[in-house]
Amino acid sequence: MSNNYQGFDERRGIIRSKKGGWKLGIGVVSHGYSMLNELMGHYSFFQVLILHVTGKMPEKRFGDWLEAIFISLSWPDPRMWPNYIGVLSAETGASPIAAACYGSLASDSAIYGPGTFPPTLGFLHEAKNYIDTGGSVESFVANLKKGIDNFPVRAPGYVRPFAKGDERVAAMQRVASELGYEDGPWMQLAYQIEDELFDRYQESMNLAGYIMAFLLDQGLSDEECCALPSLCVTGGVHACYREYQDQPPEAYFPLRCSDVQYDGMPIREVPTELR
Repeated sequence: MSNNYQGFDERRGIIRSKKGGWKLGIGVVSHGYSMLNELMGHYSFFQVLILHVTGKMPEKRFGDWLEAIFISLSWPDPRMWPNYIGVLSAETGASPIAAACYGSLASDSAIYGPGTFPPTLGFLHEAKNYIDTGGSVESFVANLKKGIDNFPVRAPGYVRPFAKGDERVAAMQRVASELGYEDGPWMQLAYQIEDELFDRYQESMNLAGYIMAFLLDQGLSDEECCALPSLCVTGGVHACYREYQDQPPEAYFPLRCSDVQYDGMPIREVPTELR
């Protein structure tokens, strides 16, 4: 371990935390709040989660919004990658904790799930910096790197694998409106990019783009934006784990070899030098 960083000697042998901690025989404190006496029964789990991450007690509607995000990303469909891990965990006798952890790790992907949050934030910041220095949304989108069929290969927070549009965004827009939220500057920018992408490629914002723009409008740092919804798929993992926990091993999508249609190279002799 390196001991060259500034403040090493002051921290040596001492565990420091600005978050809070457990006072033996008394209770637990988070950012000055007694969790047992002031938080439990008075605030929602998601309000407390926001408090833990940001250090600030949010209004109830922010907690309700975050709860809706977890619901929108916890689909009980065993075909989804994280949920499939939950199924396999159940079939192999792993614990529900293992299933939730493995499923969450499977969601930390470059093309779907919470793994898309950091590049989405980078994309939004890049767009804002471009516009703040005199560029336009139109030219920003026009200058995106193109790939196959002249389609942009890098637009995190937009486009979606396997589907056009994102029905979850419309649902979250409804929730935010019912909670009394109005679009802030980051969300307005996100929609401007969406309009231009749709005009050019018929592609729109995905839920990652919506989540990150909304959280930036709440004044959160990039790190806080990524941390708050990071375990959002666990509900779906639990659902699929529980469904297959009571079923026999290999009950999920069993196949015989004859069920696989092979269209690769035909059967051929092994070369003499490899025998």
